[in-house]
Amino acid sequence: MENNEKKPMGFGKTMLASATGFLIAFVVIRIIGFFIVVGLIVALAASASTETPTVVTGDHLFLKVDLSQSIVERTPDKMTSLISENKSQGLCDLLQAIERAKSDERVKGIYLYCNNGAVAWAQCDELRDALADYREATGNPIVAYADNYSQTGYYLASMSDCVGLHPAGIVDLRGIGAEVIFYKDLLDKLGVRMELIRPKSNAYKSAGETYTRSSMSDANREQVRSYVRSIWQHVADNLAQSRHTSADSINLMADQLTGYVAQRAHDSRLVDTLLFERDMRDLLKETYGCSRLVDANKYVHSFSNKTAEDKIALIYAEGNVVDGTSEGYATAVYGDDIVEALRAASKDDDVKAIVLRINSPGGSATASEAMTHAVIEAKNQKPVIVSMSALAASAGYEMACNATTIVAQPTTLTGSIGVFAAIPEVGTLLKKKLGIGVDTVNTNKNSTGLSLMRPLSPTARATMQYHVEEFYKTFCQRVADGRGMSTEAVNEIGRGRVWTGQQAVANGLVDTLGGLSLALKIAAAEAGIEDYSTVDYPKEKDLFTRLMAAANDKEDIVLRQRIQTVVPFYQDLVDWSSMAPVQARLPYILRME
Repeated sequence: MENNEKKPMGFGKTMLASATGFLIAFVVIRIIGFFIVVGLIVALAASASTETPTVVTGDHLFLKVDLSQSIVERTPDKMTSLISENKSQGLCDLLQAIERAKSDERVKGIYLYCNNGAVAWAQCDELRDALADYREATGNPIVAYADNYSQTGYYLASMSDCVGLHPAGIVDLRGIGAEVIFYKDLLDKLGVRMELIRPKSNAYKSAGETYTRSSMSDANREQVRSYVRSIWQHVADNLAQSRHTSADSINLMADQLTGYVAQRAHDSRLVDTLLFERDMRDLLKETYGCSRLVDANKYVHSFSNKTAEDKIALIYAEGNVVDGTSEGYATAVYGDDIVEALRAASKDDDVKAIVLRINSPGGSATASEAMTHAVIEAKNQKPVIVSMSALAASAGYEMACNATTIVAQPTTLTGSIGVFAAIPEVGTLLKKKLGIGVDTVNTNKNSTGLSLMRPLSPTARATMQYHVEEFYKTFCQRVADGRGMSTEAVNEIGRGRVWTGQQAVANGLVDTLGGLSLALKIAAAEAGIEDYSTVDYPKEKDLFTRLMAAANDKEDIVLRQRIQTVVPFYQDLVDWSSMAPVQARLPYILRME
């Protein structure tokens, strides 16, 4: 009799079938998930390209400028916002919203929400100027509130008609302190030696000293003391004017930390009233007739973009200067992207002038040279106006120095005309700490003369010294040509020294003080146009490139943001580890509060 019963699969076959099924299910789920994400991003991108302006209705509105979010120069697009945990807003949008409100009769005032706002000093000056212009043009009130004011947040809020503070809040008024982090002792313990090579005259070029010293050099201390005092004097004078007191009184309150007790802050007239935010909203309604608040970002996007036949190209250069082109969402000044933007704008017949907005501490010398050359070529075609934000130093200044006109804020940090090379030697670390030895076979004397495994050979070091000396000469010549100075005069104010915008005007490195709006006015006047619209550069990457970048970069971006909250200098270390050998940059591992 035939037995039709099937034998059960053996253990091996069962495991193989299960593994195969799991693998297939995993792949299918990942593919489905990928297409869902792609579909969502495509839909988001499509909606962004076709979206109609948000409708803002009503009367007796107050424009809410929310400074609790971080501020960047250029408004992030929706796809960037989608993959980022830290929400940010564009300074350009805030300025445009305030400008729009000047002629909008529905807007009866501005509400500054400054809770823990972290805004650069120069960005504060730009917003203060815009708010003062709004109040002068309309006569409408400006009201500020925060549970806790950061120092820059309070600087901005201080010019309001009414400054409100939480009854248990603080005003962080204490003056400016600059801190430089030094890693030499740590590197000594690890057995890592950093070789710092810079021109012999560049005593102020202190960026590499963070790895070769345990404290500030005399030259660095001199320049830091100079520019923090310059910034603070400007801030204290403006605070005194806004709060109807003297700069001496402001300094006394900063010394005594008067703002750290809410009642003392009120009694000293740092703030006008102590109340909770819900009570501030009632005050806006009852005292100022505010029917509702409208967010500045929503408000500015309620208007259709202005189009005109004549255009001014607005090129944003924000972040560290690096070689190459952007493929993702990291904020940096990519040399190839800026060069392409300058060339495209200079060749566009509709673009009558270019405004280059710089917020950069510097970076790669090769990228800097390429961008500087592109600025010179563009200026031969049409006016190029530079607008400096918080930073336009070293490579950031080199790309600016040949512009038609340079505009900076009094608190902008600029100059730092100089260069350095930093080369680590990790052979001792590998041998003594990790037990890893290195042996070599060479065809020539210096085949491994620039190896990280051993100290630089005398020939290699002499060559690098010659290289940085020659680049510094080139840098000085660039500045001399652009600013109509002799190279000797440039060297006197160069040597790597950092200046504030106010000091830079006195030294001939900057033409005038002001913000982006002034730069646009100068550009229009230079081009001989009155009615114009702006067009932003660098242009966004094509959709496919951005989708792939979003998929690849999201986890990395989120991880970096989370590490940064625990290790404040993490991003600085990442930047240092990936920088090009020769650098023109500010001593940027620096915190000023």
